Amino acid sequence: MRAVIQRVKESSVSVNNGIVGKIGKGLLGVAGDDGVNEAEYLAEKIIHLRIFEDENGKMNRSLLETGGEMLVVSQFTLLGDCKKGRRPSFVNAANPEKANELYEYFVKKVGNKGISVETGQFRAMMDVSLINDGPVTLIVESK
Repeated sequence: MRAVIQRVKESSVSVNNGIVGKIGKGLLGVAGDDGVNEAEYLAEKIIHLRIFEDENGKMNRSLLETGGEMLVVSQFTLLGDCKKGRRPSFVNAANPEKANELYEYFVKKVGNKGISVETGQFRAMMDVSLINDGPVTLIVESK
């Protein structure tokens, strides 16, 4: 499972010109496919990842420690393989039913850890707005 996380000052996601998820300071997370174990690993890893600044300006505090929020947006294109040809292959992405199940599991796991979680809309065309903080952008993988 692969996630791209961005430290943000604020972020929102809209579907059909209406906001469906919005957060202040926190992380924008985008998840891929795999299984429950990978989703659980990523949830734990991301909420404890020390990427927020402490009183000395060092990246030494986690989302959990700062009381930040998370906006989770599904994005199967993270698993696009561009090694051959000019069109990405998405054969490594999970089928939509399995992907949605894992997406919801991930969101629930993060929420159960005390993080305020907002989401996009699964399988919808979404517009994501954000103000990067740093910018800090990381790729986290379960494998």
